[in-house]
Amino acid sequence: MNLMQEIVFTAGQHNNKNVIWCKFPKNDLVLSALKKQFPFCRWSNTNKCWYITDSVEIRKKINISQAEPTKNLIHKVHPINQVALQNIQNQLQLKAYSSNTIKVYLTEFVQLLVILKHHPINELTADRLKSYLLYCVNELKLSETHLNSRLNAIKFYFEQVLHKEKFFFDIPRPKSKSTLPKVLSTKDIQKLFEVTTNIKHKLMLQLCYGMGLRVSEVVELKITNIDSKRMQVLIENSKGKSDRYVNLPESVLALLRTYYKTYKPKNYLFEGQYGGQYSIRSVQSVFKNAMLIAKINKSVGIHSLRHSYATHLLEYGTDMVFIQKLLGHKDMKTTMIYAKVGKKEIQNVKSPLDNM
Repeated sequence: MNLMQEIVFTAGQHNNKNVIWCKFPKNDLVLSALKKQFPFCRWSNTNKCWYITDSVEIRKKINISQAEPTKNLIHKVHPINQVALQNIQNQLQLKAYSSNTIKVYLTEFVQLLVILKHHPINELTADRLKSYLLYCVNELKLSETHLNSRLNAIKFYFEQVLHKEKFFFDIPRPKSKSTLPKVLSTKDIQKLFEVTTNIKHKLMLQLCYGMGLRVSEVVELKITNIDSKRMQVLIENSKGKSDRYVNLPESVLALLRTYYKTYKPKNYLFEGQYGGQYSIRSVQSVFKNAMLIAKINKSVGIHSLRHSYATHLLEYGTDMVFIQKLLGHKDMKTTMIYAKVGKKEIQNVKSPLDNM
């Protein structure tokens, strides 16, 4: 008999933190099974119930649905627009959009539905939509990126659900800022590795930089993806739902083997304390802490390691076509932005001031 089946898991909050409550009749055997599965479970005197920290990994393990980002707003959507909300969700799923994209689109679309109240979304005119977007700019002070994201969600509904392709012809797009990738020097990156003493954390950072990976790609790496004989790593189902191979750096082999013998991961290369893949937030936290310890006072996130990888490859003379393939970019224009950051010809140009 599976004693874990006696437990009813429900999401909730405890001390302002998201938790999973574990409810079951008083039974020492069931409690023992719970503690064996989740050694970090805790007892709440206030609620007279056992609980575990809420996370994606935990929810997967106990097979309960993920928390929806629109949960707190859905009840504010007027019944007349509930069907529209369900229709856009169905269409996003049928088109096999990623779970992250679905969350973003639903969150942004719900914001409009809440504002509309009892007015049907299907009767929204272009003029009224323009007024709403002006409200987002002038009152909500949304950034260009956020406004584009909200517009994408609304555009998807009218074009992909209602099939009104011409509806958006007169809706102007906010002009996005032309920003350059934030890059760390090779000395700064070396400092990061030197101050990171935990081998698991160091390996994460080295793979982010050494293979130019997105943080989501690092946590989704499986042991079977790594081919040390061919010195290649398969990156599965990355952004754009495409696979690609990247080169495994020779310098990381020794650390990789030490890590594997020490941690003995079963499926994912980097696993959380409850099994399953390591969380993205935790990797971001590792990077942030390393930046603080290394005293690198730059306002950058972990994605800067990927930017640095591409920029440094370009500076070492790597062909842009190869960089595009290694990064998994579909459009060469995306890769070409690194030419503005890493061109040695420009960096070597001396100012006239230096010649005085």
